[in-house]
Amino acid sequence: MEKYILRKATIADVKAIHRLLMDCATKRLLLPRSFGELYSHLRDFIVAEDVETGTMAGCCALTITWEALAEVRSLVVAESAQGQGLGRRLVEFCVSDAVTFGVYKVFALTYQVPFFQKLGFSEVSKDILPQKVWADCLKCPQFPECDEVAMMIEL
Repeated sequence: MEKYILRKATIADVKAIHRLLMDCATKRLLLPRSFGELYSHLRDFIVAEDVETGTMAGCCALTITWEALAEVRSLVVAESAQGQGLGRRLVEFCVSDAVTFGVYKVFALTYQVPFFQKLGFSEVSKDILPQKVWADCLKCPQFPECDEVAMMIEL
């Protein structure tokens, strides 16, 4: 039996998603997300739930940013669940979701370059993501000094 199930997030998951994201944000591993952002983008999120305990072990979101482009974002796996392939499963779920929508280019802004390379993503210039810059980056506290790496996979 599988230890974790992956499913679409629900309203009941928002506080747990927020805790996971804020824990990583305090370590500067990803950007923080407000409750308002989580509620308004809840449909983008999937969660990994521990079957035995019912606790959230991870989350990830797929956000469609333009006609043929989507972003994997807010990928977090709880420390207790790391090293078990859960991050890979979360990203693969999002990539599969993108294909369902007819989107065949998926990118991520990340500090975890080797992880995304193992999944088939390649490093790209942020210059090819103008919609992302205008939609999110201008609001980011790290803009314009962003040190995340842009990675993309074409399906």
